[in-house]
Amino acid sequence: MKNKTSIALVDYNMGNIQSIKNAFSVFTKNVKVVSKGSEIGTPDAIVVPGVGSFGEGIKNLQQRNMIDPITELSFNGNIPFLGICLGMEFLAQSSTEQGNHDGLGWIPGEIRRIDTNSSTFRVPHMGWNKLDLADNLETVLFQDFDGGESVYFVHSYHLDPQTTDDNIITATTSHGCEITAAVESENIFGTQFHPEKSQGTGLKIIENFVNFADEIN
Repeated sequence: MKNKTSIALVDYNMGNIQSIKNAFSVFTKNVKVVSKGSEIGTPDAIVVPGVGSFGEGIKNLQQRNMIDPITELSFNGNIPFLGICLGMEFLAQSSTEQGNHDGLGWIPGEIRRIDTNSSTFRVPHMGWNKLDLADNLETVLFQDFDGGESVYFVHSYHLDPQTTDDNIITATTSHGCEITAAVESENIFGTQFHPEKSQGTGLKIIENFVNFADEIN
């Protein structure tokens, strides 16, 4: 059943916004696409998707005056935030993709190119991979999951976490090396994979996020 949870879906010209909107619209009647900071308002949750290069993405967010209101509402406030693919990578402190770039710095770590040291595993990492969920950790996104579910990835860079807080990394996957697949830190969430492309598993993750936003607002 749909609820009235308001979602601000951030459009900064990096990715297929319509597919994300369609997926979230399954669970809430109130999904608003916003393309500049002044349009964000005070939603129940913020979603930042994205495909492309880190530097260009951060630049686009800055030019559209998105970073300050998102930071104030989610990092300094309690509004749930979900970053998808490039949107999750923005959470890191920095990125080495096509130069050195500062991230939002909400999650300790650096975005680095996937290094498989093997011709067997191609980069970009593209396709379905199984999730390895963190042991004995209660999570929001993976509530009612057993582990081993498959989700869809499209990326060449990933989060190299630099933290002693094991609770932040909620899921990993393997593609010639261990890849951080999802993070959670209080009201901040990120998935390196694309839930909107991950069929029933992805929709369940989106539903769990929307329900969380509904519960705390």
